Amino acid sequence: MEYRFLGNTGIKVSRFAYGTMSFGGDADENTSADLFHKCREHGINFFDCANMYQKGKAEEILGKLITHCRNDVIISSKVYFNMGDDVNAGGASRRHIMQAAEASLKRLNTDRIDLYFIHRFDDRTDLEQTLRTLDDLVHQGKILYTMASNFAAWQITKALGISSMQGLAKFAGIQPMYNLVKRQAEVELLPMAASENLAVFPYSPLGGGVLTGKYLRNTAQDSSRLNANHIYKTRYGDPLVDDTVERFVNYANEHGYEPASLAVAWVAGNPAVTAPILGARNINQLESSLKALEIPMTKEMYSEISALSPTPAPATDRNEEQSAHSYGVR
Repeated sequence: MEYRFLGNTGIKVSRFAYGTMSFGGDADENTSADLFHKCREHGINFFDCANMYQKGKAEEILGKLITHCRNDVIISSKVYFNMGDDVNAGGASRRHIMQAAEASLKRLNTDRIDLYFIHRFDDRTDLEQTLRTLDDLVHQGKILYTMASNFAAWQITKALGISSMQGLAKFAGIQPMYNLVKRQAEVELLPMAASENLAVFPYSPLGGGVLTGKYLRNTAQDSSRLNANHIYKTRYGDPLVDDTVERFVNYANEHGYEPASLAVAWVAGNPAVTAPILGARNINQLESSLKALEIPMTKEMYSEISALSPTPAPATDRNEEQSAHSYGVR
């Protein structure tokens, strides 16, 4: 397993991370343990979690699994989404973050959370309040590094500016959605992260399973995730997605790779990416993703795969700047 520095923190994380969203849900406690140990066998040392995963059950399971190797692993959790019926049981206010962090520490059975993410930008809370709260938790030793998930690039840079001006703990990394059919991160998030030396942990490298080809051309059963989950159906239900997936699956088959393995390898091949977050409901799914370690992702192959899906327009929307027909650069 290759290990990479996490931004400017000085700590190293495995080339692949593992996301524990299935713990306590699609994966029962025994299966979760099998998945955890399989990851450890392959050298994975970063396990990503969130308080909302299975309403806290995922944190509880992860907490049990790390008991005998706590100092050998990096764990994360997140705060923002509602964890109860109270009107203040969500968001990134000081009140909610403090309560949520304490609850996560108990469920994880640990004295500190290595990486603590704001799970989503809070449109209703002053950003400085959020950042000061995180800074207080860092000074208390309850969290070690602050992170942002599902933020836009301008929201992250605004946060970095406030933290710099006020002497607060700065975001050390980000967690965007990124895969071959969801490439918006390439426009501003990934260039921004590279410029600021932020770690990047993309989630959903398989596009919710879409890039495996199992949902291709409406072949999925009515009970499948894509049909049963409105979020995933909205995210990946565009008919144009099928066109990309069909080209990608054919490419993978022609080159002798499992689509799942190749999809993960492509995400990992972006130079701005620190470690894609793998997810699985069973050992077979995890092993398919782990085979990405065996794929030599050359620049040529990376370009060929990238060409299978539409390249998003640049932030300025001046497409000509990506071609030879432009006014040029310095």
